[in-house]
Amino acid sequence: MTKKQKNNLIRCIVSLVLVVGLSVAFHFAGLPWWVELIAFLIPYYIVGYDVLLKAFKNIRNGQVFDECFLMTIATIGAIATGEYREGVAVMLFYQIGELFQSIAVGKSRKNISDLMDICPEVANVLHDDGSITEEDPDDVEIGSIIVVNPGERVPIDGIIIEGDTSLDTSALTGESVPRAAHPDEEIISGCISLTGMIKVKTTKEFEDSTVSKILELVENSSMRKAKAENFISRFAKYYTPIVCYSALALFVLPPVIRLLLGMPADWLDWLMRALTFLVISCPCAVVISVPLSFFGGIGSASSKGILVKGSNYLEALASTDTIVFDKTGTLTKGVFEVQEIFTNDGVSRDYLLERAANCESASNHPIAESILRAYKKEFGAEIDHNLIYDVEEIAGHGISIKYKQVNDTSVRYKESPDGIEESVDKRSESGEESHFKIYAGNMRLMKKIGAPVTEEHDEGTVVYVAESRLDNNDHIKYIGCIVIADELKETSQEAMTKLSKQGIKTIMLTGDSEKAAALIAEKVGVSQYKSELLPGDKVNEVEKLLSLEQNVSEEKQARNDKKGGKLAFVGDGINDAPVLARADIGIAMGAMGSDAAIEAADIVLMDDDPAKISLAMKISRKTLRIVKQNITFAITVKVLCLLLGALGIANMWIAIFADVGVMVLAVLNATRTLRI
Repeated sequence: MTKKQKNNLIRCIVSLVLVVGLSVAFHFAGLPWWVELIAFLIPYYIVGYDVLLKAFKNIRNGQVFDECFLMTIATIGAIATGEYREGVAVMLFYQIGELFQSIAVGKSRKNISDLMDICPEVANVLHDDGSITEEDPDDVEIGSIIVVNPGERVPIDGIIIEGDTSLDTSALTGESVPRAAHPDEEIISGCISLTGMIKVKTTKEFEDSTVSKILELVENSSMRKAKAENFISRFAKYYTPIVCYSALALFVLPPVIRLLLGMPADWLDWLMRALTFLVISCPCAVVISVPLSFFGGIGSASSKGILVKGSNYLEALASTDTIVFDKTGTLTKGVFEVQEIFTNDGVSRDYLLERAANCESASNHPIAESILRAYKKEFGAEIDHNLIYDVEEIAGHGISIKYKQVNDTSVRYKESPDGIEESVDKRSESGEESHFKIYAGNMRLMKKIGAPVTEEHDEGTVVYVAESRLDNNDHIKYIGCIVIADELKETSQEAMTKLSKQGIKTIMLTGDSEKAAALIAEKVGVSQYKSELLPGDKVNEVEKLLSLEQNVSEEKQARNDKKGGKLAFVGDGINDAPVLARADIGIAMGAMGSDAAIEAADIVLMDDDPAKISLAMKISRKTLRIVKQNITFAITVKVLCLLLGALGIANMWIAIFADVGVMVLAVLNATRTLRI
């Protein structure tokens, strides 16, 4: 409990003891009414002075109609009519309900506050002279070397350059098992180094680091309200003044009508009915429990490494019935490795790998990086970028470069039974420069440039390579292809199984060949797949699916059936950002995903685990069920009690239950979102 909560609890206990003691004392001792009034005003003031003060300030500021005003009018009116115990009891139980609400909100905020603790206040910066200074992470520049000691949090994203450790990533991903980290591996801010001292070279500024992005997402999540929250806000805005005027009418109109009919007015009886009506009508249960339910759902998701940018997205996720997946980096690990090299026309494996690596050196695509890793492993050298010029990326096809070659006597090799025979071009013997144009890409690129591919492959992702001599107008020659495979994530199949059980239709979109896509689709178990798509084709496919969803929605509404579902897209790359923004809900991979994808997405999975999507849907659906339960329960009970109060059947004690009791039950129900 906080200090304020403890003080409120003490006030409630003292007030309750005084009310019980005074009730017993005045039951056996016949004292004047004014003595009883003064006595009961003491516990009333102890427990309710802050409510009275807030009501007075709101009236002074022109904000009259709120729960403090309702409680003040109702309790003062009850005391004025001689119902001292009831007046104090209404204020006492209202404060008990507020205490329950405060504790519940505190619990739901705990996950968020724990998340805020992932932000280190200082970074240990290592200087060239070996000295270390503590600096504000905001002041650390890209490329700086920072030291992270055991037990400290990583303040900025970077690459480990020295040291081994195990990382506690639970605050980011919800995963309690430590992860080993070694030199040359990327490390994200917010993790705790558990076992060793490491040196990290920063790759981002603090404001662009993972920890800053997470805090920004959490802080802004409350700004994006769900439809249910907006409804409650509008409901409370009009509901409170309506019930106040209704209570006034209930006090004035029936007695006046009775007088006109020649009957006793019974002003006191109708005043008590109006006051009871006011207590019952307090909208606390709905106004508090609905946002608390969403806040709890978002907090529960964040503790499991699922960042939801707003309650509106949590609400939309509950009605999602179609999820579209990108393949690379989403269902697969996005770590490509060269599996096979197929040469053509007597070209050696080394020659083909060298040509492909020079061409792909201008790209940062995972496929290109895998070829460069294979080149470095094979030759132990880096690409000479001074020999490369006129780089052209052909969207959805591949890449081409112009390549300058000087005095290279290892242009091509062809194998013979007697060993390897050199086949040296004449231009190499003369020492003159030779210029080539090299193409590397998919089969569409080969067809576009007219390269005569002798054999197509479908074992995985295939990079076809062709070249032509520019200095003698040589025709384009196909020299071979490289087969690259991407490993599936361990949880991809589990994710599809769980989503299928939840009635979700799953679709995979990829630029891979038909056979490669079919193989992956069969392994993971998606409902449908589309292959050989260009980056722009993904947007078009999602547009078609959205149109289909809209048509289904209209058909269901015409049949008075439930509203059609929404479509979510899951991706990780820069090219996925437009699709993430276009879908009803965008879900991005937070660990390996690009900044553009994370920025465009509505939900971020911090550990890149696709199985977390089904958990997010479970959280969203349970949260929505709890919200609907609270709204239905609170409004039903209040309407029933309002009718009973207007008819004079419900007394002040029933009013207390209709207000405080319903609020406590609704708040306790809302806290169930924390235990999903």
